[in-house]
Amino acid sequence: MAEELKPEEKKAEGKKLLSTLFKVVLGLVFLGLGAGAIIRWWGSLLIVFKGCVGLFAILVGIITLAIAKE
Repeated sequence: MAEELKPEEKKAEGKKLLSTLFKVVLGLVFLGLGAGAIIRWWGSLLIVFKGCVGLFAILVGIITLAIAKE
């Protein structure tokens, strides 16, 4: 049989729903801000990626040598 919720349980359930809704809205806001930042600073982002390619290659080389040494 279906049990009725106590008033305290209803409040807790309402707070949980409100908390979840707040987190979803906040997540969507941050996604929008991130997408806007990528679009606005696309040229600078490409410069950062190009600058990281050399460091990434060095890191891959070190890891490869460490694996080959074993």
